[in-house]
Amino acid sequence: MTRIAVGGFLHETNTFAPTKATWDDFVHGGGWPSMTQGPDVLAVMRHINVGLAGFVEQAEARQWELVPTIACGASPSAHVTEDAFERIAKVMIDGIKAAGPLDAVYLDLHGAMVTEHLDDGEGEILARVRAAIGNDLPLVVSLDLHANVTPRMVEHADALIAYRTYPHVDMADTGRAAARHLALLLQSGHRFAKAFRQLPFLIPISWQCTFDQPCKGIYEKLAALESDAVPTLSFAPGFPAADFPDCGASVFAYGRTQQDADDAADRIAALVIGHENDFDGRIYTPDDGVRHAMELAKTATKPIVIADTQDNPGAGGDSDTTGMLRALVRNNAQRAAIGVIYDPDSAQAAHEAGVGATVALALGGKSRIAGDAPYKESFVVETLSDGRFVASGPYYGGRDMDMGPSACLRIGGVRVVVASHKAQLADQSMYRFVGIEPTEQSILVNKSSVHFRADFEPIAETLLICAAPGAMPADTAALPWARLRPGIRTRPNGAPF
Repeated sequence: MTRIAVGGFLHETNTFAPTKATWDDFVHGGGWPSMTQGPDVLAVMRHINVGLAGFVEQAEARQWELVPTIACGASPSAHVTEDAFERIAKVMIDGIKAAGPLDAVYLDLHGAMVTEHLDDGEGEILARVRAAIGNDLPLVVSLDLHANVTPRMVEHADALIAYRTYPHVDMADTGRAAARHLALLLQSGHRFAKAFRQLPFLIPISWQCTFDQPCKGIYEKLAALESDAVPTLSFAPGFPAADFPDCGASVFAYGRTQQDADDAADRIAALVIGHENDFDGRIYTPDDGVRHAMELAKTATKPIVIADTQDNPGAGGDSDTTGMLRALVRNNAQRAAIGVIYDPDSAQAAHEAGVGATVALALGGKSRIAGDAPYKESFVVETLSDGRFVASGPYYGGRDMDMGPSACLRIGGVRVVVASHKAQLADQSMYRFVGIEPTEQSILVNKSSVHFRADFEPIAETLLICAAPGAMPADTAALPWARLRPGIRTRPNGAPF
């Protein structure tokens, strides 16, 4: 029986963000499943939208024996601590070494991990795995669409395969694709040629959405280029908030010959570069966005949904800034809701006060973002929750969520979801678990950039993007870059670094 060692270790690192990812953050998982080790990995990684779950499904259909090591992820944040990285990597590598005879290794990684002591977290993991298994065994990896792929990652993996959707509704599908590619390697006994291209400008995440052009068309053409000659081809727009030389978009291809791989990679790279002017769009200030939403809501039959993009916890924000909340209250918005504001102390105060009470709080604003501060006001406690629910929408894909003690607070016509753990608001259930029905609101403000669109676009009249102070600037050129590779443009058509 074919024996495959498997594991997962996912983190998207914003090196400008306020809070680091610790061991405990990986144990909890944030928006990811809680950490599992050994046989428990296979019990958890089923029927959910993550790469490893898709791989497990395909592997079992092929009657492969799986040897699980560890599976964990943490919400995007600043650097992974050295302690967390080394402890997790040790479990993974030791598990592979102890597995006995193996035919291959599959890993579910993000591709944009920076640690306190390493720029290239995934490159280091893959180098250690390669050292453990030798040069002959296949090593296949699924990656996030936001991966900042490095030469070291390409060197040590036999295939890197990235998601093709943002919102990431195809994470499990990418794990299935990795299994299919691994089957080709095992059947042929031959490696595919590799081609890797790093692109010359950073792409802001708000314009990486695959529902819209230009990404929609780029991925359609990418899929059409795959063939027997080029079985795997990926475009990763990158995560443009990691200050190290390999940050940015890339294309990577695997071909029967080097010419096959080079031709496919060059065609997609040229296509992306040709769309540089299209990776841009309208961003509203908080007040302009709220006032525009209020005007649209007068005749709308569905909610106006606003992305609070710069405090997206899916990009390293702490999900606690108050700029959009202040704008809603200041402009007297009615039937409006905002979530999720991460503030364990305020959630605890609401639980101690009880439903119906009015509590004076210094809500949010704890992450010390320039231009932001706690919002000191009185709020009515409308509902309370233990924070446990199932996120059934297409992004989270049925995950069990644990937001900790949570509450719905109201100030004027605005309701606020407050929680004790952070995860980006990408599922309608993240309003419903505290008693807010999202379809009945006039305005919804989601602390997310794009992932929310998978579940909210069908219920939205229109979508707006606002830029209140936060850890992830919508304009990538606004970040205080110090270590990018020379010549890369810090935004589309921007100045070279």
